[in-house]
Amino acid sequence: MIMLRNITFIIFYCITSVLIAQNVKQKEVTITGQVLDKETKQPLEYATIAFFNKSLNKIETGGITDGNGNFSIPINTGLYDISIEYISFKTIKLLNRNITKSENIGVFSLELDTETLDAVEIVAEKTTVDIRLDKKIYNIGKDLTTAGGTVSDALNNVPSVSVDVEGGISLRGNENVRILINGKPSALAGFGDSNILSQLPADAIERVEVITSPSARYDAEGTAGILNIILRKKEILGFNGALNLTAGQPDNVGLSANLNFRTEKFNIFSNIGYRYFDAPRTNYTDITYFDRVVDGTTISPEYQRIIEDEDVTRLNRNYNANVGVEYFLSEKTSITGSLFYRYGEDADLSKNNSDRFNNEAIVERTLRNERQNEEDNSYQISLNYITKFNDDGHELTADFQYENDAENQRLNIDEAYVFTDKTDPDPFQNERVFATEDQTEYLIQADYVLPIGENARFEAGYRGRFENEITDYNLEQENLQDNTFFVNDTISNVFDYTQNVNAFYTQYGTKFGKFSFLLGLRLENTQLKGKIDSRLTDEELEEAFGFPIETDFDNNFLGLFPTLNIIYNLRPEDSDIEESITFGYNRRINRPRGWFLNPFPSRSSRTNVFQGNPNLDPAFASTFDLGYLKRLDKITLTTSIYYQYETGAFERIRENTGQQTSDGIDIIRRIPVNLSTNERTGGEFGILYNPNDWLRLNSSFNIFQFKTKGQFNGVDYGANNLSWFTRFSGKVTLPYAIDWQTNAYYMGPRQNAQNKTKGLFSMDVAFSKEVFKDKATLSLNVRDVFNSRILRRTTETESFFSNNESQWRVRQINLSLLYRFNQQKKRSRSDFEDNEFDEEG
Repeated sequence: MIMLRNITFIIFYCITSVLIAQNVKQKEVTITGQVLDKETKQPLEYATIAFFNKSLNKIETGGITDGNGNFSIPINTGLYDISIEYISFKTIKLLNRNITKSENIGVFSLELDTETLDAVEIVAEKTTVDIRLDKKIYNIGKDLTTAGGTVSDALNNVPSVSVDVEGGISLRGNENVRILINGKPSALAGFGDSNILSQLPADAIERVEVITSPSARYDAEGTAGILNIILRKKEILGFNGALNLTAGQPDNVGLSANLNFRTEKFNIFSNIGYRYFDAPRTNYTDITYFDRVVDGTTISPEYQRIIEDEDVTRLNRNYNANVGVEYFLSEKTSITGSLFYRYGEDADLSKNNSDRFNNEAIVERTLRNERQNEEDNSYQISLNYITKFNDDGHELTADFQYENDAENQRLNIDEAYVFTDKTDPDPFQNERVFATEDQTEYLIQADYVLPIGENARFEAGYRGRFENEITDYNLEQENLQDNTFFVNDTISNVFDYTQNVNAFYTQYGTKFGKFSFLLGLRLENTQLKGKIDSRLTDEELEEAFGFPIETDFDNNFLGLFPTLNIIYNLRPEDSDIEESITFGYNRRINRPRGWFLNPFPSRSSRTNVFQGNPNLDPAFASTFDLGYLKRLDKITLTTSIYYQYETGAFERIRENTGQQTSDGIDIIRRIPVNLSTNERTGGEFGILYNPNDWLRLNSSFNIFQFKTKGQFNGVDYGANNLSWFTRFSGKVTLPYAIDWQTNAYYMGPRQNAQNKTKGLFSMDVAFSKEVFKDKATLSLNVRDVFNSRILRRTTETESFFSNNESQWRVRQINLSLLYRFNQQKKRSRSDFEDNEFDEEG
């Protein structure tokens, strides 16, 4: 602590020296004084004293108090406004103070700002919900179960949101969710790959905005809605931060730091972390193959039944750093620059035992080994400019963002017979895969906000997002004659994909009486452009993949996206009870990602492959949402019902390709297709109950039904499904100030035209204790206590029946220590209301 105080003193001394050197003609004097807590009469260490020079119209210098609350600051003579500030206390200002000599300006007793303190305590400790015209804001609070965990772990505790065993994120049961970081698409979210969120530390999150009815200000992407993850960006004067150390089983070691240094002129903030972890997973598949009739001829399968039992060891090392500087050009204008960097190394080893049966007797067993090494480099450069013309909300913001992500993957595959009934079986070809993926994205946007009177606001803006993704896939196979490798140029390919979106929007909001509404319109033009570099012609690709394929396509889609959000307050503004009804309407789009369009199949399995579909068009959806909120002193109730109608909806189907492996096994593929319609109807209910300081309860329930209609390759994939999920969280303070938290989650069974998925239950438990005089928190948590997060699914088609069980991550036990310096546990100002990045344009 002494060292940190010395560092802070040196920094302020250097700043003061520079300012003095700029005006040597002025006389230097010393101003002293003391700052106390008015209630306890205790000295306040690290209180801030700032001197605003009236003639220069800027803050000239400042300082902080020592452990006894004393300050001594050298300053040039002149006319100043002096402010004395401390976190969560009311500021004292001395206006027009003419300083002509060294003097002691007195003892200042600061009074607690109860409104600020209450807000801070909510942010620091509790999970709360705040209803806005176009979103619900969930502050995830001090969630013990995610200590040492990831962003995905934290999202899984947010109402309306669920994260499946494979890391896929859905909102109200719909997987087409747009993930934003600080209001913008970001490399932190992995260019739309939600699995990247399982690599980022949860303690970097300030809050999560669940936007089920986005206004026109937001990108129209994501038919389910938007999850906007707001990262911490402290703005406390001086140097402060936190260190977090985690160790767990299976192997999980993490170290992260949140550091911040703030003066009146600039703010430096950072999140830096390292994580090493072992994430073993298992996958079991039992497939029964049926006879197929092709052109009047019955074709029997080589094997009637195949059981694959796969165990995967996944070793991961991830580094991430987010560093930014916010510079205040004036009291109302600032520019922020930030750099995000992430580097990851994965080393996976998969062992897949395959048993093959005929007439219920095993006839062959093979062992397939896959060794995959992957390196991933991502970085993002962001610039933000904001100027506030006044204190009423009249402002202009501009943003520029550049991102790059480079992945290099090497995969070695070998397979051998354990035994077989064949007299002279052909050996398997060993394979080597070399794949690179390079993604770049530019983002340019500007937003203008103009208040009109006291209760109205006009907004307008532009956003351009320009993405390019180049995937170079090279497959080498073994020549069984001389054991050399050759390039399979029927599968090797280069896929160059571009997605450009230009958008203009305008919206108007106003309030009259108990009504508030926000009406907007967004115009978007989407360009989907791709080129496939392959030896195969279009005709050969159609024959190989079973549907027509364009190797060079350029499609444009122009769309209008209206939005309407209304709030009706049932109580007067001065009521102690908050009660309101909300209504939202919006039209949205689902654009296919690059890997959904690349027709060349994956090679993670010879018999079960994923294949993209370059003929995919965007899907469009219209959603209506009616909600209700009632907030009492200790309880908050939220509920809503919604209806969505989507055209061209995506569905991933499984079908027999009609092709076989070299040893006669049918190849099954998963492929995304456009179905004609998808109707969704649902409702949700949530309750937050905090009866006292030692007990907090949080529960939610979601039920939804969807109806799909559509055909592909002559097969009807229409379906009707009803499903639900619920979660419960309880936090209790035990004797000796030990906090105990339990989170439980259940996803009900669900199905579509081909798949039936069984229900899934999981529970997390955690304990925490404040140590080192409340400067640190020690946490122990167990995620998936019963090791029950196992996906169980059956699939039935005309040619096969499949039973599958997969577990993406086993039970995890973590011990975490969070140490805070220059912060007080409940008196650290957050950016809950001040963050400037809570919306995208």
